[in-house]
Amino acid sequence: QVQLVESGGGLVQAGGSLRLACAASGRGFTFRTYSMGWFRQAPGKEREFVVGLRWDDGSTYYADSVKGRLNISTDNAENTVYLQMSSLKPEDTAVYYCAAGGCRGTFYCTTHHGYDYWGQGTQVTVSS
Repeated sequence: QVQLVESGGGLVQAGGSLRLACAASGRGFTFRTYSMGWFRQAPGKEREFVVGLRWDDGSTYYADSVKGRLNISTDNAENTVYLQMSSLKPEDTAVYYCAAGGCRGTFYCTTHHGYDYWGQGTQVTVSS
């Protein structure tokens, strides 16, 4: 069992930056065996993929809407994955979820199918 706890959400003006954190824990958890992803869900919309980091080869995947503005990184010693967000736009407003799983391949690592564990989410609001 893996537990994920997100933090770092808040209110920011358009063009600003935020860094989300996801602390992972659980017996035997390591980034060497779990892919990590961030998803988001805006009001009235389905949950969508934002960024993924594969456990086996370190490949990263970014949604087209966030390329060049968001970046995923990990602190292996702290079992924490970060989502650095810059040049934020009002359309980035959503609840952001951290996810972990054993995905391989582009399809699974960029959809919810590749992730088994989810955090509770953290709200990000970008004002115009």
